[in-house]
Formats: sequence, structure tokens, C-alpha cells
Amino acid sequence: MLIGKENTLKRLNRIEGQVRGIKKMIEQERYCIDVLQQMQAIKAALSKVEDAILKDHSNTCVASAIASGSSEEQQKKFNELVDLIARYKSS
Repeated sequence: MLIGKENTLKRLNRIEGQVRGIKKMIEQERYCIDVLQQMQAIKAALSKVEDAILKDHSNTCVASAIASGSSEEQQKKFNELVDLIARYKSS
């Protein structure tokens, strides 16, 4: 469940437009550095969306598992976060 669903969708729509813009830039054979700068902007925007989704996950799913009192649910959510961090470290 995403708390900031509307905001997240707006950001993703904006990113989608940026990707289409890069496609046009490449079709128009624009200067490589300009294309790369736009790509960096997209990466930064995706990172912000990723951060927002992770915060929402912590504030909803993880908090719910903690509040449930179920050690099985708590362990499951903890392991998900550990696995996620491990994937970040290896990329």
C-alpha cells in the first residue's frame, strides 16, 4: 500500500516524459553530453521515487508487522529489508 500513491504516479509520469525526451534527443542526434545529463536527471528522479516507496513500505508494511506482535511477520519484513540492502550493496 502506497501512502503517497498520487505523488508517486505524478513523479513516474514525469520520468516517463523525460525518457521520451531522451529518445527524441537520440533520434535528433543531439550532443551526447546533453543526453547523458538528462539520463542522470532520470536516475536521480527514480532514486527519489525509490526512496519514497521504501519510506511508505516502512511506515505501512513494516509498522504493521511490528504492531501485529507476530514474530513470524516481523522476521519476514526484517529479512525483506536485509535482502534489499544486500542487493544494493552488490549493484
